[in-house]
Amino acid sequence: MTNVVPAARWQGRPRSVPISAHVASGPAWACEQCGQPWPCPRLRSAPTTAERRATLIPEFTRVTRRAIRDLRGRAGGPTPPEIVKRFLYFLPLTDEEARAIALRLR
Repeated sequence: MTNVVPAARWQGRPRSVPISAHVASGPAWACEQCGQPWPCPRLRSAPTTAERRATLIPEFTRVTRRAIRDLRGRAGGPTPPEIVKRFLYFLPLTDEEARAIALRLR
């Protein structure tokens, strides 16, 4: 006899959303999937090996430049160094390093 799980058992259970669905764009920079500030906690929870960081740096730097332009100067919004630290979360940046990167990306 084959072990068959009734389809009804799986109805109503949340489905796992692929990490690639957690994307955002300006001007708000909120995750389109979960609504959290991007990069959202789900995206941040993905492992970042040295190889992955090497592929993330060019893309996230480009996106960070756009985010600084979109978010800078908003009332109660983040400062450019805060934006750099938020978007380049996978790099251990000091405040001074984040400030220097923000100046280069403006």
